[in-house]
Amino acid sequence: MTPTRRGARPTLADVAERSGMSKAAVSLILNNRPGSRLSEEAAERVRAAAAELGYRPNPAAQSLRLGRTRTIGLVSDEVTLTRHASGMISGALESAKRHDHTVLIAETGGDPAGIADAFDAMLDRRVDGMVVCLMAARMIDVPETTADIPVVLVNGTSPADHPHVLPDERPAGHAMAQMLLDAGHRRIGILGDLPEEIWGDPRRSATIALRFAGIDQALDAAGITPARSPIPEWTPEAGHRQTHRLLEANPDLTAILAGNDAVAFGVYQALHERQLRVPEDISVVSFDDEELATYLRPGLTTARLPYDTMAALGVDMLLGDRELSHELVPMPVIRRESVAPAPAPTAHGDTP
Repeated sequence: MTPTRRGARPTLADVAERSGMSKAAVSLILNNRPGSRLSEEAAERVRAAAAELGYRPNPAAQSLRLGRTRTIGLVSDEVTLTRHASGMISGALESAKRHDHTVLIAETGGDPAGIADAFDAMLDRRVDGMVVCLMAARMIDVPETTADIPVVLVNGTSPADHPHVLPDERPAGHAMAQMLLDAGHRRIGILGDLPEEIWGDPRRSATIALRFAGIDQALDAAGITPARSPIPEWTPEAGHRQTHRLLEANPDLTAILAGNDAVAFGVYQALHERQLRVPEDISVVSFDDEELATYLRPGLTTARLPYDTMAALGVDMLLGDRELSHELVPMPVIRRESVAPAPAPTAHGDTP
């Protein structure tokens, strides 16, 4: 058998010659086409020959034959600019790899008009489908595509009701509040109330209201009225400032539930300044599972936003493993050391 020319890419004919099979038989085997009556021994011989030669199918030729490019487009708002990028992108890449697809990534930088340009660029490259990944769950307008180019939203919704994947916020909120109740806490503070224009606007947030609906459901069932502090934005600075105000008005609190980890970082700092220990004096729980939540001391107990799982599921839906639908992904509770049984009552506080 004649080796291929030095530096030349092995061809289907080279594999056929090396294996002693016809080009038609080699094509059937390497492209996993149904209906072949070739023996398993013949198939193994062809695959072995392809491996020895380093043969790989020509994607352009396959695209022309099959009408598919085996590529998908991933359009993001700020995914590739944030610390959560690795989770979202790795989930999409792993799912695409399982389906033997390549991912093309476009970044809009948060510009609403940029999504149309990104879609045009992807369609010019004849992607088989597109997944739109958002960092903050909200409603967006999605450009039109042809009927044979499916679109799935990850961590977002659209007025056109595209298939989408969202975190399951209500059970997560319930679980975090119930954790504090199960530890005996009855004087609980909540840092996370947002202005009504945010709660009621899906273009600002499509899921946060559900997070707090779950919290309120658990507390209402236990007959607990929490101390609440409005917070204009979810940042460490706002968390720090509002924790001081919350404790000045409610010095008997034994637990604080923060709207997200960024707020919780500020909570920790304020408690340290007031010489209150976590969790011995006050337990703290939160949401998101930011990377720094692991490094806080004590470690922060939080409900993780499953960016990787959501992105992988979105690509699975796009490529046919799952029905194109609306999916909710559970937010796993990451238990660390920031929750302890409610401390004994003091002269300032109520009996737990």
